[in-house]
Amino acid sequence: MSLARTIANARKAGLSKFWRDLQYIGDAKAGTLVGIDRNGNKYYEDLNEIPGRHRWVDFAQHDFAVSQIEPTWNGWLHHNKQDPPNVDPVTIASHPTWEADPTESTTGTRGSFRTYSTTVSPKIQSWNPKVASRS
Repeated sequence: MSLARTIANARKAGLSKFWRDLQYIGDAKAGTLVGIDRNGNKYYEDLNEIPGRHRWVDFAQHDFAVSQIEPTWNGWLHHNKQDPPNVDPVTIASHPTWEADPTESTTGTRGSFRTYSTTVSPKIQSWNPKVASRS
């Protein structure tokens, strides 16, 4: 990250976006907005950047996870598709009706599956017989 490139990107993007990019992705980026997905994530491209780093995503949520990227946009980010999914006619036409919308992975969060704990409170109590008096 050169100083001249950082200053040029700060001028293009503006001070607030420049500061936000430094906080979230650790780099000053300025590019053209390619599209926005259903989650509100914004996808950018700058062909003057280093190859392999010229496409990036700006997540809508502060506590972002990689699973918030839709599969079609993930293919574009990783150069499996040349055109973005909002422009690519094959991607637009090939959404089957039976296909479910992508969901975010909850691994490592409070919403993740936890097995039932048998050590916290036992379901089975030991039998303690009550002895009646014989009188």
